[in-house]
Amino acid sequence: MTRPGDVRLAVELGVDALGFVFAANSPRRLGLEQLEGLRQAVPPLVDAVALFMDNPGSEVAAAIKILRPTLLQFHGGEDDAFCRGFGLPFIKTVPMGKGADDAALARKRYPSASAFLLDGHGPGQPGGRGERFDWTTIPPLGKPVFLAGGLSAANVAQAIRTARPYAVDVSSGIESAPGTKDGDKMQQFVDEVRRADRSSHE
Repeated sequence: MTRPGDVRLAVELGVDALGFVFAANSPRRLGLEQLEGLRQAVPPLVDAVALFMDNPGSEVAAAIKILRPTLLQFHGGEDDAFCRGFGLPFIKTVPMGKGADDAALARKRYPSASAFLLDGHGPGQPGGRGERFDWTTIPPLGKPVFLAGGLSAANVAQAIRTARPYAVDVSSGIESAPGTKDGDKMQQFVDEVRRADRSSHE
């Protein structure tokens, strides 16, 4: 999320969490001066997630101070000690694209993670590029699994039925341009998630 209006619409649609990106090479990267307005748009009981990729600890701490996130998400080569060192629960992203390590190793490498987010990019590459992976290849990780990578209203129901994730994470699949969310696509995505949820409980 880069605009307060998009935050408010997402909340109205009933999302559980909102992501705010601080990864250096992301087109969605936020500056500290943008955070106060964005944070004010997030109501109670909706999680603010701060996303980092090999940022220095000082940058992580500065973003946390202003954004006051409830969860951290690490996309790079950060180790378990670094990720847990900020006193907040964290999600560790696991690359599932070409050249990726055995995803099951994440369970040993990140024992402190609250959840794992599986994305379609390769090792060392940023996420948020809409790259899918084979949803049938998810290993048992012993923690909640967030599914990302190439999700859109057209395929999220199939992804949920196939992978049975704890949550789904979308960015490029609901945008008109990087960082600019499309209200109609957001609505359609949420509708499809709810439809898949209902069918899985019938």
